[in-house]
Amino acid sequence: MTLACTATADSTSTYTPKYKANVPAGIITPDSVDTKYAGELTFVDGFPTDETIAKADDFTDTARAFELFESGMATASMYAMLKGHRDIGVKPNKTVAITETLMDAKSLWLTPNTTTPYAHAEIDVKNGPIVIEVGSPVISILDDAYFLYVADIGLGNAKDQGKGGKYLIVGKDYKGDIPKGYIVYRTNTYRHWLLTRPYQLPGESLEQTLTKFKKTFKIYPLADAKNPEPMEFMDISGKQYNTLHSTDATIYNELNEVIQYEAANTADPEFLGLAKAIGIEKGKAFKPDARMQKILTEASSIANAAFRGVMYKPSNPNAYFYEDRKWFSPLASGSHEFIDKNGARGLDDRIGMHFFATGITPFMVKPAVGQGSVYAVGSMDNHGVMLDGGKTYSVTLPGPVPAVNFWSFMVYDTHTRSILETDQKTGGVDSNLAGMLKNKDGGVTIYFGPKAPAGQEKNWIETVPGKGFHSLLRLYGPGQEWFDKTWKPGDYIEVK
Repeated sequence: MTLACTATADSTSTYTPKYKANVPAGIITPDSVDTKYAGELTFVDGFPTDETIAKADDFTDTARAFELFESGMATASMYAMLKGHRDIGVKPNKTVAITETLMDAKSLWLTPNTTTPYAHAEIDVKNGPIVIEVGSPVISILDDAYFLYVADIGLGNAKDQGKGGKYLIVGKDYKGDIPKGYIVYRTNTYRHWLLTRPYQLPGESLEQTLTKFKKTFKIYPLADAKNPEPMEFMDISGKQYNTLHSTDATIYNELNEVIQYEAANTADPEFLGLAKAIGIEKGKAFKPDARMQKILTEASSIANAAFRGVMYKPSNPNAYFYEDRKWFSPLASGSHEFIDKNGARGLDDRIGMHFFATGITPFMVKPAVGQGSVYAVGSMDNHGVMLDGGKTYSVTLPGPVPAVNFWSFMVYDTHTRSILETDQKTGGVDSNLAGMLKNKDGGVTIYFGPKAPAGQEKNWIETVPGKGFHSLLRLYGPGQEWFDKTWKPGDYIEVK
């Protein structure tokens, strides 16, 4: 907006037009308006002054940059996940990275679990369809470059259900024939993240599970189907690398990278419009001037503060599982698209999910009883006070805990949302841990603090004085008692 205002008005005019409307007061713009974020805005008979136009432009660009941070957080998270793995040598359509000896705090990764191994791969269909061949039971998610759900692969797929098969991922601009014998999924973007958990069968060792997985899991271009190259498997346990998106103004550089790589018209037009409004447009260099740099810093600073509030202390009562507990989840709405029964998208739910975690699939939101997994976030004690790593807390899980497979507790750093850095490699405990003390009802009490209470070493998760923390309670194979809420985990209670 560059309109110059030179108009004047005679406030003493007594002219009364012959044709006069009955104009509502809400349509008339006062000569001066005081605002909280833009200060005084002045007008001359409805014309904004040049100073007001400049103030409004700054506010508009800041608001659009804020909204772009909000709507683009998922995209930036996916960008960082794929880039982080490429930085340590993971090749698209070629390498599967596996946490063969599980994860620890050396790897920066949004809320991972150290109980089960993960396998990661980048699927890129820019040069043609890609085959994913599954020969052993897996739980696998395929999400696109904007972190939108594409497919479940393995146990969560109705056509597979653990039997295995050949999946074909086809880009929107592919014009060739689709051969028979594939489970076909079409996608809008080039890049994708394939997150896989090799499924450990009863009585099977982790080593046996991973050996079987590596012998039967393949990724290759459809063009090479008759003679695919051997797979590369990389053990990434203990590696220091980063998969976290920025929370300062450099997040806009990450979003620009995605828009430049992906084909035009693949993202939501509103998202692309917000990006263009601040200078991010496909085929053009993103070079914000000094004014825009200041605006991007302001917008990202406010967004980071706002979204941390959304994540750690939701104001939406629907995010909480129980009226009398502090446990919550951004997936509590029951939709992997964060859409409620009236068709409204829960913006805070979407923010909370992508600020906190990774992986979008309906299988994770609404699993069948006894299947999949469910998640509850803990960041506050029973009085609503944020958790303090210098204090000792107890959380009681009444027995029997409704988890057909197992349950786990993990603690995370409030800055990175990755595993809390302590001397305890696992960053948590789970129900498979030998020597854990049980309560009379079969449940357990878990302690969180800098030191284990006497005799509770197997029921203890280490925290750090001077650092906050938050946690995830996971139930693998949740029972009916979880869904009908007849079972409730206890809140964090400070142990004096």
